[in-house]
Amino acid sequence: MNYQIKNILWSTDFSAESLTALDYASFLAKHFKAAIKAVHVVPDFAPALYETRAVMVSDLVKRKEDTEIKARARLEKISAKNSVKFSKILVETGSAGKKIPDIADEEHCQMIAMGRKGMSALEKILMGSVANQVLRRSKVPVLIAPKKRARTEIKKILVPTDFSNGEEKERDYAWTLANRLQADLTLIYILELYDFKFSPEEVKALMDEALGRLQNRRKRKSSFKVGEVVIRDLNAPAGIVTYANRHKFDLILMSTCVSPVERFFLGSTTEKVISYAAMPVLALPAAFCKK
Repeated sequence: MNYQIKNILWSTDFSAESLTALDYASFLAKHFKAAIKAVHVVPDFAPALYETRAVMVSDLVKRKEDTEIKARARLEKISAKNSVKFSKILVETGSAGKKIPDIADEEHCQMIAMGRKGMSALEKILMGSVANQVLRRSKVPVLIAPKKRARTEIKKILVPTDFSNGEEKERDYAWTLANRLQADLTLIYILELYDFKFSPEEVKALMDEALGRLQNRRKRKSSFKVGEVVIRDLNAPAGIVTYANRHKFDLILMSTCVSPVERFFLGSTTEKVISYAAMPVLALPAAFCKK
């Protein structure tokens, strides 16, 4: 399947991470000949504050309107300087984690690009970061960027796999992206051994079996380099991030398809990788994988 990217929604809170996300959105927009739509979500005041004296309500409304005007001006200034001009600028009010996926759907966007920076430490514990909220609600892939990198390029893509049912869709998307960018693609499986004890012979047999499964997947013709690798680690997130850093990958592409219960208590492997990766993560949400 050929996944077209015609519209990218860049969501910003004007942090350094969101500006890095814009760099990658612009990079992808140029290669896919896509448009970029920019959005900033202004947090709304709690409903209880509007139920107070009329004078205070008027002041709250004025503050919110001023913030919206300033945000639009900042977006217009960024657009003027960006290599890819924004096809549309939106300033919305509400919860960013809820608004951004809805806007992407309404604006017919095929990707969301945003920074990793989220809420306070306490809010992250109770609710999860804005990026995680978007990922859990989005119907389209979400590119989540860390702080500024030396160069904005995608020449090496790492695709973790766990042999799940939705793996082929993940591989199809990775193939489309690698083909358009002419980037090297590496499929990786992490043999999670936790702290269980295995003999060297047992470990080798397990790794050989996993590598065989990787290499026996449906063969595809490609004009780019494709590799398969199996490594052992205590857990998948640590293995993925360590391997990506050691081998200087430019992007990690992976899906997140765990159950709501697992996600609530533990967080998905994808969300953990996003938290620690030094490079952008292009996450395929569960809703996208099920299409």
